[in-house]
Amino acid sequence: MLKEAIYHRPKDAFAYAYDERTLHIRLRTKKDDVDAVYLLFGDPYVWKDDEWQFDKQPMQKSGCDGLFDYWFIALQPPYRRLRYGFELHDGENVLVYTEKGFYKKAPTDDIAYYFCFPFLNRIDVFKAPNWVKDIVWYQIFPERFANGNPRLNPPNTLPWGSVEPTTTSFFGGDFEGIIEQLDYLVELGINGIYFTPIFKAPSNHKYDTIDYFEIDPQFGDKQTFKRLVEACHEKGIRVMLDAVFNHSGYYFAPFQDVLQNGEKSRYKDWFHIREFPLQTEPIPNYDTFAFVPEMPKLNTENPEVKQYLLDVATYWIREFDIDGWRLDVANEVDHQFWREFRQAVKAIKPDVYILGEIWHDAMPWLRGDQFDAVMNYPFTNGALNYFAKENVKASEFAHTIVNVLHNYPQNVNEVAFNLLGSHDTPRILTQCDEQKEKVKLMFTFQLSFSGSPCIYYGDEIGLTGGQDPLCRKCMVWEKEKQDHDLFAHVQTLISLRKQYRALRFGEFHVLETNDETNHIAYVKTYDDETIVCVLNNGEAPLEWTVPFSLADKTVINLWTNECMTEQTMTIEPYGFRMLLVQATSAE
Repeated sequence: MLKEAIYHRPKDAFAYAYDERTLHIRLRTKKDDVDAVYLLFGDPYVWKDDEWQFDKQPMQKSGCDGLFDYWFIALQPPYRRLRYGFELHDGENVLVYTEKGFYKKAPTDDIAYYFCFPFLNRIDVFKAPNWVKDIVWYQIFPERFANGNPRLNPPNTLPWGSVEPTTTSFFGGDFEGIIEQLDYLVELGINGIYFTPIFKAPSNHKYDTIDYFEIDPQFGDKQTFKRLVEACHEKGIRVMLDAVFNHSGYYFAPFQDVLQNGEKSRYKDWFHIREFPLQTEPIPNYDTFAFVPEMPKLNTENPEVKQYLLDVATYWIREFDIDGWRLDVANEVDHQFWREFRQAVKAIKPDVYILGEIWHDAMPWLRGDQFDAVMNYPFTNGALNYFAKENVKASEFAHTIVNVLHNYPQNVNEVAFNLLGSHDTPRILTQCDEQKEKVKLMFTFQLSFSGSPCIYYGDEIGLTGGQDPLCRKCMVWEKEKQDHDLFAHVQTLISLRKQYRALRFGEFHVLETNDETNHIAYVKTYDDETIVCVLNNGEAPLEWTVPFSLADKTVINLWTNECMTEQTMTIEPYGFRMLLVQATSAE
């Protein structure tokens, strides 16, 4: 056994409280290096004849990411505390792994050898809103979704969809347009909307806020927004807003005061200013988002700034009953601010959803004291590389997804925000070289995966577009220009996801991959539900044989409702099967 590859730490994704009684414990070993792992565990205060008493249970191999195998066990310590170690077998050798190192047999003279989970305190359990597990989100860029009130159009508004979008163009999307199209979203099947910023700002994207307490007049007023939220709630749709607390806009009143009054401004400590007077060239002498002069970074350690932003966060929940906050550039804001943010918004609405925009490993924000979830870009990139760009084969894609799942605790994965595209990325149809069947496969994987999936507006009807601003086209409402086949595909997937709990939050296990055919098969299981998905991401038909006997099982193709009787099936190029597997009841 390669000892250097064996890893565990009694925290984060390797040892955590899944709920108020249950601990989850994971171990990492070198791929194919260990045949079996047993958890040695016991209460630290149970002794007999001067020897610590422990139990022994087998751990299950929960996945492989190409370099490492992962092992898993769930248990309920009777007194909510635990000391534990691992017994590893490789066929010939046995090794005991503890916090103090490796031993030939388990020490019993002192519990200090062992890993420690001191106590399962209820307040420390990661708790995200339960409703999020059942949501299919739909991201709307309000300026580009629908124009319902042309009287609100800003100056120089262009006719809807008349030209390709630019960084400065306006087409007049507004709240009335969204209200008018809510039935379309209900027909699609979504039950959550994520809006990019709606607050007063000069740009079309509104990430350069002027006033956090005011709606941008091009979208409507507060009464219209309240009507929009109420209409969404009546139709069973949750509403999440986008907050930019890392930076303000250039025309934010406190920043304008600093520009005018310099060091004498009472707001100078609201920002990170290196010297006076302020300058923007060649780069700003004040901290900004990237090096964008129009987006000065807010000093969230300043008590006045902190209180102002917390008041903003609670205001829109209290007054308009929104259901979630998506937090822009969340990783550049200090952790203490987010801890206080969570306390403030949860005090107003305990089940509000807090989603951070973090593109990298986000474990420090997901320990239960800050965010409920982050935008799961490792999932996004894995799907794009496999389905759209074909940069990786099936086995590497499977390894990526297994790695994504083992980077975070299970209760974090259950509410992860899983997206394929957004206002910050090229359209998925464009990334697939406009091969619609690939897009269908991507949606099939996304909507059969655990977590909370999000569809970027228009992807379901075949909108195209490159990198920002081209990915921010006007939504197409002319029926003859929409891809109804793609819409129906997404609609059916959402319907099946609502019908089967295994698709929403079942455990994910890779069944098989084949790099020559480039297909992947995986299983989703939840209680008595088992669904097998086979995705043929290849140019040739796939002859696929079900890897278990059909003799004592009923296998139903969920797409056609047909009962399978043959062990082998042919799956068309870039096609898939979604199979419900049920044990045949005894006569």
